[in-house]
Amino acid sequence: MKWLRKKRVLLLLFFGFTLLLFLNSQWLVLFYPIYYKDEIRHHAEKNELDPFMVAAIIRVETNYKPSKQSKKGALGLMQIMPDTAKWVLETAKLPNVSFDQINQQPEANIEIGTWYLKSLSDQFDGNMIAVIAAYNAGPTRVKNWLKGGTWDGTVDTAKNIPLGETRHYVQRVVHYYEQYTSIYKDF
Repeated sequence: MKWLRKKRVLLLLFFGFTLLLFLNSQWLVLFYPIYYKDEIRHHAEKNELDPFMVAAIIRVETNYKPSKQSKKGALGLMQIMPDTAKWVLETAKLPNVSFDQINQQPEANIEIGTWYLKSLSDQFDGNMIAVIAAYNAGPTRVKNWLKGGTWDGTVDTAKNIPLGETRHYVQRVVHYYEQYTSIYKDF
């Protein structure tokens, strides 16, 4: 009986220690890494965006794999559609970026993606939840959902987003954003 009690105590101590490890945010960094921090920080600041939000979008889009291409043709870290990239390059007149760099150079992709996010932020009056949805589904769809009363643009009513992919996308980006802001004290 004594032997069994010792095992229980050791097991309890082991679980307690394991729980402390996982509650300590330093260990969580292993599960929620952020790569390309300097590039994200620079272009987020330049476009008046929250770098944690940009990092969360990249995490959901590609999990920081730079040369990824989707089945629909989206390119690079931030999974930018070619037509969107061409529009950004024409409109923003980014001096150091060409279309050929989008899938090969992470910084170029982040520069285009953050500029586009700023454009969406301007269109949706800074409503970052609507911006996240528009980044996935397109601004026209999201504007129609908001105008038609299908969705009010908040995270609390994300379940009302009619497109399942976008609904799930918004929830995932918000999840990673919350994890990043709780784990990393500053960017």
